[in-house]
Amino acid sequence: MGTRTSRATKKKISVLVADREGVFRLGLMKLLGVEDDLRVVSQAENAAQLVAMTSCFKPEVVFLQSEILSEGPADLISQVHHASPRCKVVVTVTTQGEAEGLDYVRGGAAGVILRSADPELFPKCVRKVTEGELWVPKRQVTQMAKDLEASSQGSARPVETLTRREKTVIGCLMLGWRNREIATQLSITEQTVKNHLRAIYDKVGVSDRLELVLYVIHQRLEIPPVQPLEATP
Repeated sequence: MGTRTSRATKKKISVLVADREGVFRLGLMKLLGVEDDLRVVSQAENAAQLVAMTSCFKPEVVFLQSEILSEGPADLISQVHHASPRCKVVVTVTTQGEAEGLDYVRGGAAGVILRSADPELFPKCVRKVTEGELWVPKRQVTQMAKDLEASSQGSARPVETLTRREKTVIGCLMLGWRNREIATQLSITEQTVKNHLRAIYDKVGVSDRLELVLYVIHQRLEIPPVQPLEATP
């Protein structure tokens, strides 16, 4: 009772449901609608509607059916981010292969969830991704962390050479920020952000953002706290 009351006093997290199946959209909307801290603002059944509704309602989280993603534009997730810069995209899938799930995350998604998952996991997923966490099965995170560790054996990873600025950039990544948001936070250009990322990847020994985030979590690197960006009116 106390938890639900405290959540009710906070700003509600806005959610958009994009799915070709009306029954799934309705079910998910009803499921999320009873949560005190969540608010479903719109729905879409194809890529065009998704982009239009995202631009109109600026949701913080989008549940995106994998079929819409695969049949829509190749950069559909990027279009969603452009329409609502702070939006987190969670891909809903019928079956969840490890490689496929990680590919979605590498493509810009904040997570992947099975359409048949326990109903209680959907609101939990919304809350976690808005806090900057990745929503992927633990077995995928664990396996990737092991792969990263195995690939590093025999070659030093001089993480101690990371500068304070580079650690701050990593801290921004851990919050799920994109290059433009990091550039705004640090008062630098997006190109400078990209330069920092390349340097970080080389020092740590990873190839992309996802591997970097997993590496930081697995190695428990100490990253300085980052002041959250002010919400855009």
